[in-house]
Amino acid sequence: MPVRLRLARYGKRNNPFYRIYAADSRAPRDGRHIEILGHYDPVPCKDGNKHLGLDIERVQYWLSVGAQPSQTVARLLGQAAIIPKPPPPAGVNRGPKKEQKKR
Repeated sequence: MPVRLRLARYGKRNNPFYRIYAADSRAPRDGRHIEILGHYDPVPCKDGNKHLGLDIERVQYWLSVGAQPSQTVARLLGQAAIIPKPPPPAGVNRGPKKEQKKR
């Protein structure tokens, strides 16, 4: 059974809230899961920060037994310094285009 660490969307329309959980890779996004590992709130609060809560010991356990994080969860775990930061996705331009640099 291949296990993945991924997000499940909760909340309401235009106000998402995600749970980070371990699940079988064949299960639906919001379907059956094995264990809830944390939460992620992408909407900035009054302090301007996006909140991430993790059970670090359990995340490290699942990674040690071979669970693979999704791209988004890998980015979040990289920001939390649990795993090395993954490279940015291919095709994403970081900065102005060459024509804009000449102007």
